[in-house]
Amino acid sequence: MHTNLVILAGGASSRMKKQVESEGLTTEEIAQANTRSKGLISVGTDNRPLIDYLLYNAKSAGYKNIYIIIGENDVLFKQYYGEKDRDNTFNGLNISYAIQYIPKGRVKPYGTADALLQAVEQYPELKKETYSVCNSDNLYSQEVLSVLRSNANNNAFISYARSALDFPQERISRFALVNMDESGYLINIVEKPKPEIIDSFRDSTGELRVSMNIFKFNGEQFYPYLKECPINIERDEKEIPSALINMINDYPKSVFGIPVSEHVPDLTAKSDILAVKEYLKKYYTTTLWK
Repeated sequence: MHTNLVILAGGASSRMKKQVESEGLTTEEIAQANTRSKGLISVGTDNRPLIDYLLYNAKSAGYKNIYIIIGENDVLFKQYYGEKDRDNTFNGLNISYAIQYIPKGRVKPYGTADALLQAVEQYPELKKETYSVCNSDNLYSQEVLSVLRSNANNNAFISYARSALDFPQERISRFALVNMDESGYLINIVEKPKPEIIDSFRDSTGELRVSMNIFKFNGEQFYPYLKECPINIERDEKEIPSALINMINDYPKSVFGIPVSEHVPDLTAKSDILAVKEYLKKYYTTTLWK
């Protein structure tokens, strides 16, 4: 089983920064929400950031080598997890940083596929090895990380049941919906689907299946599709689902969807901060990193 986990943390956090509503938040929490990468917002005990809990779950699931993709000027990660560019030791994990550089002429990063491509090119071993990828602002469970890591397919993702995700119905428009065939292999994935097509993604039981951006990739097979990932015209970004679609068009039944029914804490907007804090108080009652 592989031990590599790439964490996407170089995004612009636009929704978090834009949301004006901040009822119940402290002045410090609002300031962090407006300035920090979302995974670094202090929601845990001892003012520790959300990504601490993700790293804890990743270690418990058997991951060892962590590659955190950060922005060009994001120095705060190094204050938490080690000052070296690569091979920092943090509670038994080996943590390295990849930089998502913003192309000349752009204000924002170029999307998740661009972030992953830059990480793979900065760490060429990932072109040949198997690795997992996930967001820094979602708290994926140890169980999910374990089942992804141990899955026998070369490429896989976690297919969440929409009914188990504890989010308002309107938030479905922010997620990616998936279609899978009768054997569980990915047929289609659509980021931020338009309302009129949502029902077409229901499976035979009526369930909607959601990708929360957690994948396992065979580095050698997926690299060419990352490199040639097209730009999504509507959002002007290169997105992992676009690269995935191109790969399954060439290699049907190459990406397996692992069905899971559980909630995923999500730190997208300021209104999520209090909910995530309450979740951590309920489910993480002991100190991490004993």
